[in-house]
Amino acid sequence: MSVRTSSIFALAALTALPLSAAAVQTIKPEEIGLSSERLQRVHEAVQRHIDAHDISGAVTVVARKGRLAHLEAHGLMDIDSNKAMSKDTMVWIASMSKPITGVAILMLVEEGKIRLTDPVSKFIPEFRGMKVAVMQEGPAGRGGPPAAGAAPLFYTVPATREIMIQDLLSHVSGLVSGGAASGAELAKVARKPGETLADYIPRLGATPLDFQPGSRWSYSPGAGFETLGRVVEIASGQTFDRFLRQRIFDPLGMKDITFHPAQEQLGRVTTMYHRANNALTKVDTSARMNNTSYFSGAGGLMSDAEDYLQFGQMLANGGQLNGKRLLSPRTVELMSAIFAPDTLPGRPKGRSFGLSVQVINDAVAANTRISNGSYGWDGAFGTHFWVDPKEKMVGILMIQTDNPNRELNGDFENAVMQAIIE
Repeated sequence: MSVRTSSIFALAALTALPLSAAAVQTIKPEEIGLSSERLQRVHEAVQRHIDAHDISGAVTVVARKGRLAHLEAHGLMDIDSNKAMSKDTMVWIASMSKPITGVAILMLVEEGKIRLTDPVSKFIPEFRGMKVAVMQEGPAGRGGPPAAGAAPLFYTVPATREIMIQDLLSHVSGLVSGGAASGAELAKVARKPGETLADYIPRLGATPLDFQPGSRWSYSPGAGFETLGRVVEIASGQTFDRFLRQRIFDPLGMKDITFHPAQEQLGRVTTMYHRANNALTKVDTSARMNNTSYFSGAGGLMSDAEDYLQFGQMLANGGQLNGKRLLSPRTVELMSAIFAPDTLPGRPKGRSFGLSVQVINDAVAANTRISNGSYGWDGAFGTHFWVDPKEKMVGILMIQTDNPNRELNGDFENAVMQAIIE
């Protein structure tokens, strides 16, 4: 039975709520090795960024040893109406959807329906025989870059191998991974209103890869994990949204997470802002909110902080929560193993990449306070989470500001880790 904290959690109460018990037991954070006084620095760190107009507000979560030690709302969910952020505020988690897609794939790996080394073309034949774009400075015999506004100049060569499922999970496939050629070609196969994954994803097979598979790391913000969502559909025989609901969300008690908020949830959806020039301006979300047919495993989900905590705690528990096992402990270890090391071109020092999650392999080089072996990911509008196996900890930061000041991630991590006293 998943715990849903319906009562107000006050930091001053010095309580922590169990995540995997039939009856709620209240304990002091000190009983799980955290300082209740030092946990107040989480609010102080967030408030500094509110005062600097980096964000309008936030919801923060800290859990350790399977107990919820901190759940706090800060600032405003809407500036114009002066509406306070609430603990059950729903946010667009954007690319924090990707680890959920990763778990879906790994569940099917465990069932023998997918192999990590399977070529994507096994499920989507249009991905067979893909080409790789090679950029040119100008037409043959004429040097210099193309004119402003002109299409990028490139030619294609055959890929040295097919892209595999694990390539998509670890962002080494080259599929729409930030290159000018694939970006321009993507426009030619653009998704149309009302299309589904089944309609759209096969057309991505016609786009050139940005580099030879496995030769570098470069983030695929949409195409890679949306393709994985389609693979889930084909391998499972269910639509992606139904698979997630039946196999992940319902078993974990994630009642609010959704691709498209219901009418009764709209009042809890925070306003989204763009940060620029020391100010926050509203972002028009009507197009995304009105899209009801496309289920993006790359960045389509909305959630509140406590729902996402159920997911994070499942990973921290080695694949199970409240008697519901989604993955084996060995598979969770595989998910957080290093598939793209920090020595691969494109990865920053200390930060390797696993299967849908960043993995900290050298905290000092990565300039982070969380432990080596910690893993997690972020979202475009500032959401951030990590699982720290060494400290048996889950941290979650929910904000809704694009062009986020990512220094907040480090400040939040620091405030959490300095609260550990044993």
